[in-house]
Order: sequence, then C-alpha cells, then structure tokens
Amino acid sequence: MRTVTISLLPLLLVITTFCFGFCNGNANVLCIESEREALLKFKNDLIDPSNKLSSWVEGGDCCEWIGVVCHNLTGHVHKLHLAAPSSPPSDDASLAEMEDYERSKLGGKINPSLLELKHLSILDLSNNNFSTQIQEFFGLLGSLTYLDLSQAQFQGEIPHSLGNLSKLHYLDLRGDNWWPKDLEAKSLQWVSVLFSLQYLDLSHVDLSEATDWLQVTFKHPSLLELHLSDCDLADDSSPISVNSSKSLAVLDLSWNFNYLSSIPMSIFSLHGLVSIDLASSSLKGPIPDYFGNISFLEVLDLSFNKFNSSIPDSLYSLNHLRFLSLSFNYLVGKISSAIGNLSSLIRLDLSYNMLEGRLPTSLEDLCNLKEVNLSYNKIDQDISEILHSLSRCSLNCLESLNLGINHLSGLLPDKLGQFKNLAYLSLAQNNISGPIPMSIGELSCLKSIDVSENQLNGTFPPRVVSETYFSNLTRTLLASGNMLRFEPNSSWVPSFQCETIELHRWHLGPKFPQWLKFQKKLSGLDISHAGISDVIPTWFLNISAQFKYVNLSSNQLIGEIPYMNVRETLDLSSNRLTGPLPRVFPTLEDLILSNNSFLGFLSEFVCNSSEQRWMRILDIDTNILSGEIPDCWNHWQQVTYLNLRNNNLTGKIPLSLGYKNLQVLNLRSNSMSGELPYTLQNSTSLIILDLSENYFSGGIPEWIGDKLSNLVVLSLRSNNFDGHIPHKICAGHSLQNLDLSQNNISGAIPKCFNNFSAMATKNKSSGDLEIWTTFQSNVFHLSAILVLKGREDEYSTTLGLVTSIDLSVNSLTGEIPKEIGNLIGLRSLNLSRNLLIGNIPDIVGKLELLESLDLSMNRLYGEIPSSFSNLNFLNHFNVSYNNLTGQIPTSTQLQSFENSSYMSNHLCGPPVIKNCSTNGVPTDVTNNGGSNEGSNGRSKVNWLYVSIVLGFVMGFWAVVAPLCLIRSWRHAYYQKLDNVGNKLYVFWATRRM
Repeated sequence: MRTVTISLLPLLLVITTFCFGFCNGNANVLCIESEREALLKFKNDLIDPSNKLSSWVEGGDCCEWIGVVCHNLTGHVHKLHLAAPSSPPSDDASLAEMEDYERSKLGGKINPSLLELKHLSILDLSNNNFSTQIQEFFGLLGSLTYLDLSQAQFQGEIPHSLGNLSKLHYLDLRGDNWWPKDLEAKSLQWVSVLFSLQYLDLSHVDLSEATDWLQVTFKHPSLLELHLSDCDLADDSSPISVNSSKSLAVLDLSWNFNYLSSIPMSIFSLHGLVSIDLASSSLKGPIPDYFGNISFLEVLDLSFNKFNSSIPDSLYSLNHLRFLSLSFNYLVGKISSAIGNLSSLIRLDLSYNMLEGRLPTSLEDLCNLKEVNLSYNKIDQDISEILHSLSRCSLNCLESLNLGINHLSGLLPDKLGQFKNLAYLSLAQNNISGPIPMSIGELSCLKSIDVSENQLNGTFPPRVVSETYFSNLTRTLLASGNMLRFEPNSSWVPSFQCETIELHRWHLGPKFPQWLKFQKKLSGLDISHAGISDVIPTWFLNISAQFKYVNLSSNQLIGEIPYMNVRETLDLSSNRLTGPLPRVFPTLEDLILSNNSFLGFLSEFVCNSSEQRWMRILDIDTNILSGEIPDCWNHWQQVTYLNLRNNNLTGKIPLSLGYKNLQVLNLRSNSMSGELPYTLQNSTSLIILDLSENYFSGGIPEWIGDKLSNLVVLSLRSNNFDGHIPHKICAGHSLQNLDLSQNNISGAIPKCFNNFSAMATKNKSSGDLEIWTTFQSNVFHLSAILVLKGREDEYSTTLGLVTSIDLSVNSLTGEIPKEIGNLIGLRSLNLSRNLLIGNIPDIVGKLELLESLDLSMNRLYGEIPSSFSNLNFLNHFNVSYNNLTGQIPTSTQLQSFENSSYMSNHLCGPPVIKNCSTNGVPTDVTNNGGSNEGSNGRSKVNWLYVSIVLGFVMGFWAVVAPLCLIRSWRHAYYQKLDNVGNKLYVFWATRRM
C-alpha cells in the first residue's frame, strides 16, 4: 500500500499543477521589455536538449512564451513554470521514450538576470538537471511566495540567504539521491526567520550536522507541513525550550534509518497533528501510548521499524484515524476487539509482523474499510469467518484484501462473490481447501487474484476449473501450487486480458495451452510443472517479445528453440529441449536452461553479439555443451551468476571471466584443466566458487582467501592441485564450506583455520543465500552441491546454515591442529585418507554441533578423547584404520555406530567386541588373548614365534658361515655362479639369432 499524505495546502498544490503544462498569460497583455531581456539572458545560459524554449525569441511577447505567466493587469512576469515531467516513463517504456524523458530536462546555469523579475512570486525549476549549487542570489528574489527547486540535481550547501525570502509560503528543496546526497545543510536557523512559511520539504537533504533541526521546525509559528524524509536526522531527546508549534499538521520524518533510533518526545506535544509518518526509522521497543493523546490524528505510519510489543490500546482510541500502517515490525499478540473503535479507518496495514490468533468479530464495525493487508502473520482461523465479519459492514466498499501467508484454513464461501468492489484479492500460502466457488465470477471489479500455494482441489466433477471464473480479470491471475485442472476446448477464446498469469502445478497439458495466444497484454507467465508434453509452438515464439518473464520449467517440452525474445527472465529448465542455445533478447537479465539437452559451443552464444549484454544470471547446468569457454566476456558487464556445471567443457578458465563482478561461478563436473587464472582475484564479490571434478592443476593461489574474502563456499574437490594449503586462505572470514578433498595437497594443516569466523559461531541469521534479480520474487536462491556424511547432496534454502571442512584423500602430514576446536559452529569435518599423526586433540570434543566426523585411514594414535561424549548430534563417525588404543568413550552417539567405524585399531569397549581390562586396555593387548599364569601374573611365552626366529637364524648361518670361513668353498661357489651365468647368456644369444 502507498501511504496516504494529507496536505493542508490544497490551494498551493493547485497553483503548482494548474500551470504545469506551461500556461500562457493573457494574450491582450504585452510583456515588459526589461523582463523580456532578462528572460532571454536566463535562456542563453540554459541547456535545452528538447528545444522546449523555442518560443523564447527576440521581439516576441514573453507573456506568450512557454512556461511564462504574466499578471493580467500589469503585464509583469509573476510565474515561471519550467519543471520537467515529475515521473519517469514506466518500465515498459521504449528506449526512445526514455531518451525523450531525459532530453526534456533543462541544464546549464541559472543566470542572475532573474533578479530583474521584481514581481516574480512563483518559481518552479523542479525535476531538471542543473548539477550546480543553489546560488546566493535566490535569496534576493524578495517577491517569491512559492519556490520549487526539487529533484533538479542541485548540489552543495543550501545558502542561508534563502532566509531573506520573507514572503515565502512554499519551499521544496528535495534532493535527488538516497545516497550519496547532493544537497546539505549544516544548520536550519535560516528557516526560523521565514515567518510566512507553511510548507517545507527538505527530503533527501543531508541534515546530519544540523543538530538544531527539531528546535527550529517544531517551534516554527506558521509551518503547517514538514517533510524531512531521509535526511540522516540525529536523535534529539531534549525538550522544546518554548511552546511547540500549534500549527504543524503534517509531519514526515520517514526513512531516517540508522540515525533516528527513538521517537522525539516533542512530537507528542504537537496536538494539532493530523498526519505522522515515521516509517523506516529504526525505531525500536514498544509503541508509545502517547500517540493516543493526538486525538485528531488521521494518518499514522510506523512501518519498517523494530517495534516489538503488542498493539497498544491507545491506538484503538484514535477514532479519526483513516490510515494505519504498522507493517514490517515485530509486533506480537492478538488484534484487540477494540479495533472496532476505529470507525473512520479506510486503509489498514498490519502485514509482516508476528500477530497471531483469530481476528476479532468487531471488524464488522469498520464500515469504511477499502484496503486491508494482514499478510505475513500467524493468524489462525477459518477464512469463511473472516469474510463473514467483513461482509457485515464493508461489503460494498472493500477494494483490496490481502490475507496471504498466514495459517488460514477452511473453504472459500460463496459469500466471496458479494464483495462487488473487490479489485485485489490475495489468500496465497495458506491451508484453504476445496473448490474455487462459482460466485467469484461475480466480482466484476476484480483485477488481481492470488490463491497460490493452498490446498484448492476442484472437488466438483470432473475437477476442472470453469472457463468463466476469471472473465473480468485485467491484472493478475496467480493460482500456482494447487491441485487444479484447466482443460478448455481448443477453440476457446478467454474473455479476460491479464498482465500476469501464474498457474504453477496446475494440470494444463499435455498440449501447449492455445488460449495464451489471445492474451495480448500478458507480460508475465508461469506455467511450470504443468504436465505439458509438447513442442513450443511458433506463435508463442513470435509473441515472446511482449513478455517480461516466462517460466516454462519442469515440463516435458521437446524440440529446438531457435529464438526467444523475452525481455527480462526466461526459465526453461528441466525439460527435454535440444539443439543449439537459443538466440535471446539483448535486455534479458536471467536465463535458466539447466537440465536439458542443449548442445554445441558456448562461443556461438557468448561472442556473436557486439552489443552489451544485460544478463545477470546464466544457468546452463547439466546439458551437453562442449569445447572451451570463450574468452570474450567483455560485453557481459552485468553477469553475477554463471553456472556451467555438468557439461563437456574443456580448456582453461578464460582471463576475461575474472574481470566480471561474479557472485557465483560453478564449473563443477566438466573436463577443464590448467591453473586458476590470476584475473579471478578481481572477482571480489564471489560467494560460491565450485571448480570440483575437473583437471585443474598447480598450487592453490594465495589470493583465494585474501582477495575473495566474501566466499561462503569454496570447492576445489577432485582435481590435480598440489603443494601446501596457503596460510592466506584463513583470511576468508565468510567461508562456511571448504572442500579441498581428492587432490595432491601435502604439508600440514594450517593452524590459522581458527580465523574462519563464520565457522566459529553457532548462530546463523539465515539459511538462505540469495542474490537480487528480476526473477519473479525478486530474489534468486543460491544452491551448492556438498559432500557431507559420505554422500553428495544439493543444499539451497539451508545452505547458509551448513558449515563443513573436507580435506580428505590428500597427503597431509603432521598433527591435527588444536585450533580447529575453536570452530564451534562446524557441522562436518573430514580429514580421512591422509598421513596425519599424533593424538586427536581433546578440544575437538567441544565442536558440539558436529554431525559428521571422519578421521579414518591416517596414522593417529592414543585414545579417543573422552570429550567426544559431548558430540550429541553425531550421525556419521569414522576413526577406522588408525593406531588408536584404549576404551571408546561412553555416550549415546558413539555406541550407536557400527563396528566398522572403529575397525583396525586397538580399541575396546562397546560397540567393538573386544572387552577392556580394568585399566581400560584391550584384553588381547594385555595378555594376547589368553589368561594370566602364575602368581606373578606374567604372560605365557608364545613358542611359535620363538621357533620361527631360531629356525631362521640356524638355517641362515648354516649356509653363510662356511662361505665366509672356508676360502675353497667360497671360490667354488662363485665359479659355479659364473658358469651358470655364461650358459644363460649363450642360450639367450642363440635364441635372438
């Protein structure tokens, strides 16, 4: 919802808009010569790309010029309206329309000749592109009552000379940028002397050093409307030294997040306020009760803050309130039945909180409600009960109802069709079941409906949604994630014209829906997972340019696609499409072609166009691409996500790819080789780097941890990397998953592993890694394949929660560094199949979150630390094939593993079959498996081994001793060897002939 803004200056706003189209003055009045010359001088210093001021010529009547308004009686210029259009073209606008909009802006310098216009009372230069300071001479335009320089690219400090404009009623100096801000003011004392001022807007102006902002504005005697949105306002808890303003009615302090952390208490002394906007100001704690004292309040916006209380009863006493927004906070508890006291309420937004329970029946007393948004809460109720309450009084006025993402259940009642003015309806992601009622077709004003992700199932035979249901829709049809069927006959022409249709998981197949060809306004389409087994028809390819996004994934589409001209997002993943990669529109931002059978070379797709590519996401995972990755990525300036996993690509990583601002690079499971290019260190935004299962070689670069400090996942698994693990890899403070397994890496494990701070914390804020995109929900969820617990799995929504280190199957030596024990957030550690020696550090037992630990096939000795009994989450454990001794510590987890986890050691106690002696040593170690003999407890001699040793000694010396002591025997023995050697030589020589 958009915030309702109340202005008490309707006459002033009418003035600003009346001549917005550059009104002309009275045709019977000729302008004054000196003023015409002043205007021409003013024009000469302007840059006018669109030739807007073409009527401003020598000798002409300036009262007839565009933007100039003269007084009907005196002929003096008293209004100058040179504002550019305030709103840019829509996202669907053509490039030519965008260029025309930019050309409509005036630029250049403001000539002081304006001072010759002694009677100028209204000056509007807003929305232009002057890119200069506001000159001091503006303060000499003494007749001004209205000055609008907003969003005109003015820069620098606001001159204090504006305080000389004693007649000024309206001042708008809004800046252009959120950050960095172009305009600033270090003090607002100059405002305090503008005694006639009624309207002031300094939004997007840097007021971080203007510590007097509150004292000046809240004390102003005539100010009616104050806008200080996004001004970096600092907290000021000091009381006003004199009586607060009794005139101030509209107050906007929104978007001062990270600066204004508490509500200035002086607000509650402004009893004349009718509108308060404190949205996005990082306010926290409970909502103050003092708002209830501002009895005439009509608009209250506290959205996008950190309030964490229940809704105070004092708010329910504001019976003049027409707009209330508390969305995007942390509000808890139930909505009180006292909400029925808000009898004037028109718009109610409590979305994105943690409100729970049932909605009060007193909703039936809100007879003026037009918009209700309670989405993203925990409301648990039957949907029919809510609709029943709303139908009592607001049946004929409700226009928008959003109850999505709650815990609603039950059936949609026929009463839904009685909300005659309902235009927007969202019940998405609840547990509503049953059919869509036929009465929904009676909603003649319905433009958008979202019932996606429910349990709707069309229980009436034959479970087919009627073709007449949505005949009046003009905006969106969102009904994904239900068990519905839609099977119109092939000649059906729908009566509706939607802009967006999302029918994910509907049964629309097996043929491609022919009725889509009649949707002339359609710009967004999702018919993924819809059971379509068909080729994409040519007519659909021909109309694809009208789409902003198309999702046809998870069907059984077949055939080749020569081109697809979707403008922003195209998802064709998980089909059976073949042939070369399709030609796409240059503006396409997201292309997802994974899990198909596209073949050919990437060079044809990447290098053929000389135009700049706007693509940010390119996902061609699991296809049949071959050849090398081409070195021609210079035109791909926006690419952040590149996934070419599981193809047949060869060659090296191209140098030009390293200069992209990549966040994800996945080349897993190809046949690529060579060393990592040095240019890759420029990709400082990388979050995931997966080069596993290739033939890359050389040492692991030093810069991989130093320069790529944002890496969360680094997988170099199953390559030919050699050398030592570089110590600078420990600079990767964001690293959560490190996989260097199955290489030729040697040396010791660096002790600096404890610097992996992301693994050294137990609390993870979110499990979801994502990047911003135009892809439907505006985010693209990242995923990675990790080998944990001995198996390979793909992690997506939980990827941010997983922490792992895998150094297995290398030639690492030395001891396990005890510093690893500081990684208390680690969930998986695999050091198996190396040459590690020494004791297992006792501190490893402090890794209480470990779910998988594999130290097998090393040369470790000593006992399993008793601290391992604290590893309560272990479900994969292996220390086999080492030289460990002693008793296995007792714990629920360690005794639950099979004997194979401990085999080829000298361990005793459950679960191995060897029992321990009283001192914890295996019985076969203490007595070779037998019982003690004699009173002194000495072990029985094993005579088998004694006889073997004696036999070897006697036999050896029986042969060797005579040869050493008797010379004649020695000569005869060696002569015999020479004769045998000669005979063998002659034999082999004759054989070769």
